[in-house]
Amino acid sequence: MKSKKMPDNIYGKYYPILKNVLDDLVGRIQQYNKEEKEKSGEMAYEHLLYRIKTHDSMVEKCNRKGLPEIPCSALRDIRDAIGIRIVCRFIDDIYVNVARIKEMQDCRVIQEKDYIKHVKPNGYRSYHMIVELTEPYEDVNGIKPGHFFAEIQIRTIAMDSWASLEHQMKYKHDIKNQEMIVRELKRCADELAACDVSMQTIRNFIHAK
Repeated sequence: MKSKKMPDNIYGKYYPILKNVLDDLVGRIQQYNKEEKEKSGEMAYEHLLYRIKTHDSMVEKCNRKGLPEIPCSALRDIRDAIGIRIVCRFIDDIYVNVARIKEMQDCRVIQEKDYIKHVKPNGYRSYHMIVELTEPYEDVNGIKPGHFFAEIQIRTIAMDSWASLEHQMKYKHDIKNQEMIVRELKRCADELAACDVSMQTIRNFIHAK
């Protein structure tokens, strides 16, 4: 008896579908950004980043969570195979994006965490959402239209720069003076947050009638 060849990608036959779901979500976010620009003269966000979590990253996450390396784990039990990062200029823009995402048809927010109003102890700030999307494709449960998940992170440019640096430290081993770096990162996070607030205040004054 011939053994079945395992798929080269943990997503298996669902990988092309996942790409379609991502393209649709990105298109809808870009569309409302265009609408905001036409309505107010200002964009809802500065730039947009997106990805499908790599095979290796998803396998590592499955192993960390004690899940089998199969499509059901990657697409049903874990809900960040699709990742979107929306980077804004001002704090208020974050909540404009949150509102627009919640207005999307066939898009249901199933989890959200506001790490801007409730800052993590290390200084991390961002707005996180897990959304469930209903799309005209068969999902991993064999349902069509299917249900797919995406993680959306929304933050300012300052928050994004800080998070990038903190991410490097988290995954780099054998860092010298780690405690000092953690303290400095926390101080920088607070200073950047104060700058974000000041910039938002100045913007409000400029727009005041």
